[in-house]
Amino acid sequence: MKQADKLGKRNQIGAWGEEIAAGAIIRRGMTILETNYLKKWGEIDIVAREKDILHFVEVKTVSYETKPRLQWAISHETWRPEDNVHRAKLLRLSRTIATWIAEHRYTGNWQIDVAVVRLVEIEKYATVNFIWNVIMD
Repeated sequence: MKQADKLGKRNQIGAWGEEIAAGAIIRRGMTILETNYLKKWGEIDIVAREKDILHFVEVKTVSYETKPRLQWAISHETWRPEDNVHRAKLLRLSRTIATWIAEHRYTGNWQIDVAVVRLVEIEKYATVNFIWNVIMD
């Protein structure tokens, strides 16, 4: 597979993960205000509101070939997509959030959340887990 094909597939999987996470957020009763807020220094995947709190959601997606492989990976705690939300990523995200807040003149409460999406594309199956209110050390 060519590098461009691999990147295209990875981007497609990431986009599906964001759609799946957005659906889970809506089912939770939250309102999505914006998706893919992009600045040259970073991106916010989803901005959502729940009551009086804004949620800046970073979505991490990984795909598996079959449901048993996905279940094995979860039960054996193999590579976890949320591990890619490291300090440097949170710092970039914080800068982008600060820009969003300034542009929208927002003065209320907010938090950073991570949505972890694991999907089996061929079986049209996915799981979504949220890590709420991620705080930098």
